[in-house]
Amino acid sequence: MIHIDHLTKCFGSFTDVDELCLDIREGEIFGFLGPNGAGKTTTIRMMMGLLKPTAGRIVLGDHDLAIDPIAAKAQTGFVPDQPYVYDKITGREFLHFVGGLYQVPASSLHQKAEESLSTFSLLEWGDELIETYSHGMKQRLVVASALLHDPRILVVDEPMVGMDPMGARMLKTLLRSFTDAGKTIFMSTHSLEVAEELCDRIGIILGGKLIAHGSLDELRRQAGQKAGNQDRLEDIFLKLTAAPDMLDVIEALRA
Repeated sequence: MIHIDHLTKCFGSFTDVDELCLDIREGEIFGFLGPNGAGKTTTIRMMMGLLKPTAGRIVLGDHDLAIDPIAAKAQTGFVPDQPYVYDKITGREFLHFVGGLYQVPASSLHQKAEESLSTFSLLEWGDELIETYSHGMKQRLVVASALLHDPRILVVDEPMVGMDPMGARMLKTLLRSFTDAGKTIFMSTHSLEVAEELCDRIGIILGGKLIAHGSLDELRRQAGQKAGNQDRLEDIFLKLTAAPDMLDVIEALRA
């Protein structure tokens, strides 16, 4: 469903993403993890056509992003880490605006917008200006707008930031139902608990390079853990990404 082939992005002499290769399957939630500055956001911006790669290839669904960007983006929804919305319009107006951008037929747009407001517990706020929404409500509205055109692929960057527990649980349930329908999610997050709970497979990027990927058990093996070890994702992530002296500090604090 998503094919990333030797994707590279350089800024002058600095290589931010270095020959990244990934194949993400239909019907899975793929977690994309890494410390700050590892290249996660740059990768997502290239996947969304916001940055042009220095080299490499991105295929979304059946379409090469460089060859047919409109078709590739038409089957993809994007939820950024910061909810970019127009504060001076209502939630309902925002959904109609985004639906128009995605060319959702006018005959079905109203119904889809109402269903989205209801699904994300925003129906009673539909006619309120977005500037009155909390951060979590804005995030739910952005997710709703990203799903209006029934995309096959959803790319999400820190989807739970600013959400209260009820909103976070609602979104987790929705993301799983999305993949249960055979669709694909690419999710970047700093929340290792969320990744461990939701993701079918995980890729870890460090210094622009993919250093590990697979299921949780496969990551355990790649981190050099013995069979039967059930370390949490947090411990695996630290073993793979933290400098040895930092690991010593962490172990000392735990003692």
